[in-house]
Amino acid sequence: MWIKDIRDYIIYEDKDILVCHKPAGIAVQNARVGSMDLESLLKNYVAQKVPGKMPYLGIIHRLDQPVEGVLVFALNSRATAELNRQMTSGKIKKIYLAVTEGEVKVQKATLEDWLKKDNRTNSSTVVAAGTAGAKKAVLSYELLETREVQGQRRNLLEICLDTGRHHQIRVQMAHVGMPLVGDRKYNPQKSGQEPLALCSAKLGFQHPVTKKKMEFQVIPAGSAFKGWNRIG
Repeated sequence: MWIKDIRDYIIYEDKDILVCHKPAGIAVQNARVGSMDLESLLKNYVAQKVPGKMPYLGIIHRLDQPVEGVLVFALNSRATAELNRQMTSGKIKKIYLAVTEGEVKVQKATLEDWLKKDNRTNSSTVVAAGTAGAKKAVLSYELLETREVQGQRRNLLEICLDTGRHHQIRVQMAHVGMPLVGDRKYNPQKSGQEPLALCSAKLGFQHPVTKKKMEFQVIPAGSAFKGWNRIG
């Protein structure tokens, strides 16, 4: 993923926070040698605005490299501390849009599973409760729309995360027979060449300084999100 001008992806900024639409394909930080990451791009942007001053950028939450969506960053330590407090206490609301395959047997439901991460394969698996190293994962989903694409059923889901586990949405949806379109890790037989159909589409939080309620929403750019009545 190559970003020509990071300003094209910035949704909002003031002296305390910066909100941007992370495109799919770029890492939030610690990208491979020779490839740019979002943190570096934003730090360069902040540095250009105040020459001679070391840029500050507090990372509050992340999205996996193939996932697009809204992210908020802090521009000073006070904002970082307050946004981190909101994140750990569940006050930052993240709503995702996903396109899945398979039959949706329950239109609206809450999924509770125990996930265990395998660092060797960088993947997670649903395991029995009480398994050593496993963490509880909870999400709620609602079916927004269903249609056929090249003879295959596809579903547009709105997903609310209650926990933030490794690959949580991808793992839990695949586990109930609704793997995400384009997921080459958890749906390899049918992933094809489409990008992963997952977007953090809505973000809500309280401004860390003014305490104003902030809400941001983006329209997913991925190909699997095109043509749905409930998007855009």
